[in-house]
Amino acid sequence: MAQQTESHESSRLDAVERHGYLFGHPIAHSLSPLLHQTIYDGIGLPWSQFPLDSTDMALFLRLREDPRFYGASVTMPHKVAILPHLDGLTPEGSAVGAVNTLFIRTDPETGKRLYMGTNTDVIGIRDSFYANVSDPDTSFHGRPALVVGGGGAARSAVYALRTWMKASKVYLVNRDRAEVRAVIEECTARGYGDDLIDVSTVSQAQELEGVGAIVACVPNFSPKTETEKEARAVLECFLQKSHKGAILEMCYHPSPWTEIAEISQKEDWKVILGTEAMIYQGLEQDKYWTGKTVEQMPVKKVMEVIAAKLSEARL
Repeated sequence: MAQQTESHESSRLDAVERHGYLFGHPIAHSLSPLLHQTIYDGIGLPWSQFPLDSTDMALFLRLREDPRFYGASVTMPHKVAILPHLDGLTPEGSAVGAVNTLFIRTDPETGKRLYMGTNTDVIGIRDSFYANVSDPDTSFHGRPALVVGGGGAARSAVYALRTWMKASKVYLVNRDRAEVRAVIEECTARGYGDDLIDVSTVSQAQELEGVGAIVACVPNFSPKTETEKEARAVLECFLQKSHKGAILEMCYHPSPWTEIAEISQKEDWKVILGTEAMIYQGLEQDKYWTGKTVEQMPVKKVMEVIAAKLSEARL
């Protein structure tokens, strides 16, 4: 049976000129292979990205040796675990301390293949705002920003907000204080942790200046515990302040329209769906892999295909 599986896999790879992988677990719901296939078809490249639903790092390291391998999307639980197996990092990969993209370069002196890592999640966050907000100066430049959550996406959001989006400070809202401390400590150690503020209560939020950009990095759920209810109430306090900006709701599975998106829209905020961040980070990945610019890629077609897929999933 294993031989049959390997034979089937080999025939799939032989059907394309070059191939990559989506490496992670679980990944059954991921739209990454569809997104990249749409791009390759649109620019006439006989390439494909194949899902590799696995926690076996040794297997992936063997597979990447194939001369036809062009790179990989790396997702949980491998974003940090992959770091020791890379030859170098971009500034974004180094600053965030996690990699979602493996790409290949050649050592000019030795001709040796170099496995490089970057983090395009930060680009996805940044580009989602600038593609959807017509006047960033009025909306979020020079204002405090807000990040909801305490995981890897929260760190990427802090990096994007402080590095490119001119946030004067970043408020962190989360049910777990230890997670917030970890984010602050890690961002500080990596050089972009100034003016990160843990906002843990509504009374504290009421005293603070309103925000212009919000990035929500938590799953879609109704708050149940006291700490979850307090975190949601803190977010709502900021949404209700007089200045209305834009919120990026990173959660898009199983549906991109979440409780937080609904609440934000009712409070007159510009809502940016998480599929936008996913698409823009994917376009950035293909810049590394194909050498093409985003302007050369079928962006409109990608957006249509992803929207259709999500709509189909909701039926």
